[in-house]
Amino acid sequence: MNTPVIGVLALQGDVREHLIALAAADAVARPVRRPEEIAEVDGLVIPGGESTTISKLAVLFGVMEPLRARVRDGMPVYGTCAGMIMLADKILDPRSGQETFGGIDMIVRRNAFGRQNESFEAAVDVRGVEGDPVEGVFIRAPWVESVGAETEVLAEHGGHIVAVRQGNALATSFHPELTGDHRVHGLFVDMVRANRTPESL
Repeated sequence: MNTPVIGVLALQGDVREHLIALAAADAVARPVRRPEEIAEVDGLVIPGGESTTISKLAVLFGVMEPLRARVRDGMPVYGTCAGMIMLADKILDPRSGQETFGGIDMIVRRNAFGRQNESFEAAVDVRGVEGDPVEGVFIRAPWVESVGAETEVLAEHGGHIVAVRQGNALATSFHPELTGDHRVHGLFVDMVRANRTPESL
């Protein structure tokens, strides 16, 4: 059976919730925090948290360069909230020394929807997700200022881009792992499954 192994970068954020959502979407899910563990997964979720902290911890744990290399080589990745920032090729207002994994030709604005006390939920129509709109949980969420020609816009909210895909890289401003609705994770699992070679099955 084509059951992909998908890691969740376990440096910060909603790691447990993503593991549960991936398992519900028929993937084998495991936490990842070491370089050798990155090599063992078919895809990777980068959870929310604080993007500058994730950047620093990725360097500290030695996963920054290995992860960048796998993203460049086409490993499917999915970033939520701060994870979206980490997949951006450019941050509009980066903190000093802040780095990203890259992978999506987009410019992202940090904390664009406001601070923690301005968090909110909203129904979001996401292209590629069938059925009712996805309930998006926005917590200090970024938005996408602009995208390159190869980047597909999957969703907008309030006139701002909140979900994108470029090849095997997917990103959302919001946190679907907090809602119990696993359809976005299901979309990502399908992406990972489609990317696997016959030799890896």
